[in-house]
Amino acid sequence: MRWGGIFDLDGLKRQLDHLNAQASAEGFWDDPERAQALVQERAGVESQVTTIDTLVREVKDLDELLEMAAMENDEGMVGDVVEQIPGVEARVRQAELARMLSRPEDRGDAILYVNPGAGGVDAQDWAEMLFRMYLRWCERKGFKVEVLDHQPGDEAGIKDASIAVRGLNAYGYLKAENGVHRLIRISPFDSQARRHTAFAAVHVVPEIDDDVEVDIKKEDLEVETMRAGGKGGQHVNKTESAIRIKHVPSGIVVKCSAERSQHKNRSTAMKMLRGLLYERMLAEKAKEFSDSYESGKSAIDFGSQIRTYTMQPYQLVKDERTEHKISNVTAVLDGDLDAFIEAYLQRSAGGEENSSES
Repeated sequence: MRWGGIFDLDGLKRQLDHLNAQASAEGFWDDPERAQALVQERAGVESQVTTIDTLVREVKDLDELLEMAAMENDEGMVGDVVEQIPGVEARVRQAELARMLSRPEDRGDAILYVNPGAGGVDAQDWAEMLFRMYLRWCERKGFKVEVLDHQPGDEAGIKDASIAVRGLNAYGYLKAENGVHRLIRISPFDSQARRHTAFAAVHVVPEIDDDVEVDIKKEDLEVETMRAGGKGGQHVNKTESAIRIKHVPSGIVVKCSAERSQHKNRSTAMKMLRGLLYERMLAEKAKEFSDSYESGKSAIDFGSQIRTYTMQPYQLVKDERTEHKISNVTAVLDGDLDAFIEAYLQRSAGGEENSSES
């Protein structure tokens, strides 16, 4: 059947058997972190197997019902089958999306950064709008979120912010959001109510396990401690618990102020740095590293956007990579991003398949 060619159900079942064997091995929980990662991977594969098995069964049942309806000339039964098709198609699309997330890091957690670009206070406000959009999207998907750093702007918005997003396929989905996002609107900060354009950059990297090798030399790091920002009064952290780490050879800078413990913030910041360096290593191997962390930040301007959000003179969100468009800007800013992510993953999967065939 065509299903096997699309989803490789037999291959998934072999992978699940292998993971089950590992989980049953003696001493499996001696390394809790590694064991937890394998349990999460097994849950993802098991979910795919269950989903595809169910879809195959549903399609076979519908096919049999159509044959029966044709034999008995039962138009009512045909109508029942037709009503069920859109639901099956939607579940097939979801299964296809899961298939596209084939790399090991796709199934894991993600770290997402938001930085304002050109546009002054409008850009800082826009960065905060994007930050809220991703928090709402994570809430819709049932992902757990930890705010790692949040630096408020001088007048409004944010100077930068980062979050850890934890859940199955978090990185696989969010990697579609990598790039510059452009906003066109009547500025609430312009006394003459003129239309302004603002930019902000979104950068997403995988939160990788400690068993993944990333070469970081202690002498290449500049570590700075500082007091974590707050709203004032009792919210101000009176100890220097926040951490800022710069990787000198790459110029990458990470910050974490989520915890009161400097040790925990340092550990999280190193995870952030390892994720950024790991992504850079993968991209360099694939010869695709044209937008590094710093070069991406310095090009948050006209002509570099991946998506444009227009609020005036009309309402439209357009992805420049896939040409996908949605006129309900409010819904998108409330976290309705799945259609954009799906279009990007389908386009990326198509490009990978074409390149492998050539």
